[in-house]
Amino acid sequence: MERMPRWADVILTPLISLALAFAISALVILAIGESPTEALKVMVEGALGSSYGWGFTLYYATNFIFTGLAVSVAYHAGLFNIGGEGQAAMGGLGVTLVVLALPWPHWALALPAAMVGAAGFGALWALIPAWLQARRGSHVVITTIMFNFIAAAVLNYVLVNVLRPVGSMDPASASFPAAVHLPKLSDMALALGLTWGKNTPANVTFFIALAACILAWLLIWRTRLGYEIRAFGRSEPAALYAGISPLRITVMAMVISGALAGLMAVNTVMGEAERLVLNAVEGAGFIGIAVALMGRNHPLGVALAALLFGFLYQGGGELALWTTIPRELIVVIQALVILFTGALDNMVRMPLERLFARRRGGA
Repeated sequence: MERMPRWADVILTPLISLALAFAISALVILAIGESPTEALKVMVEGALGSSYGWGFTLYYATNFIFTGLAVSVAYHAGLFNIGGEGQAAMGGLGVTLVVLALPWPHWALALPAAMVGAAGFGALWALIPAWLQARRGSHVVITTIMFNFIAAAVLNYVLVNVLRPVGSMDPASASFPAAVHLPKLSDMALALGLTWGKNTPANVTFFIALAACILAWLLIWRTRLGYEIRAFGRSEPAALYAGISPLRITVMAMVISGALAGLMAVNTVMGEAERLVLNAVEGAGFIGIAVALMGRNHPLGVALAALLFGFLYQGGGELALWTTIPRELIVVIQALVILFTGALDNMVRMPLERLFARRRGGA
């Protein structure tokens, strides 16, 4: 028998954790002499109160969906992939090489090729740590951390010495041709006669991220490979007894995870910057860990958690812009949300389990 209902685990526990994080954030804001209600009002209006705010919120959420799904797929196999930052960075390199390699006549032709480049480079960057764990016993947590730094160094070298246009001092690639610029959500709304999110970076990649959620759900819960991934993650000895290859599942789960992280670069490199720049990932690979934990490693939960962190990013930026609250406090608020929904999850879960156990006993 489950210790508490599934709905309580998926919905109630994260909501209580979130409420505790916001309550402590409010106390911190009070301690520096500011109004928590005013701060919340600025965040909500800045992130959700206009089409402009929604445009940025959805842009950030798109990044976090991809990196959250990347963590989730690996987690179901019992693997902790914290190399999303490096895999997304290499995915950006894959996008750039594909887009600049050919004179693409239209974005609709360039986009599928760019997605293959992004997913391929991200998958390759995850394949090496996966093989090292499966064959050599090197722990995937350590190797993926190290590969984040290696990816940053590789990207820096390539941008400075290979892709940087002649005469440019900026460590960035050449700008992508106008023909491959992805349509923004504002452009799509305008085609329908609506004015929405003008001058925001949200683009068609948002719908690709939603499609990725559906495909990840189908993979994990509706395919034989997904069953093998979950079985291996629950019990490696049982999976071995059932004839499931640890090498195959480790490599497959990590390759899919890396491909999902790499796909994030389509949004940032092709959809927003329209060229490859240093630090295009901007920490989204690490935020994906919190998104996956808060979303209980379920694609729907990941999408909802990504929207929350998109709200925190955009609302936090507005808070730093329009109030005297220091920007560092925004990082504190984000960290508290991560702390309570991740590391301190059992602090909320265990009392709830006891409460539901007493209710069953009383019944």
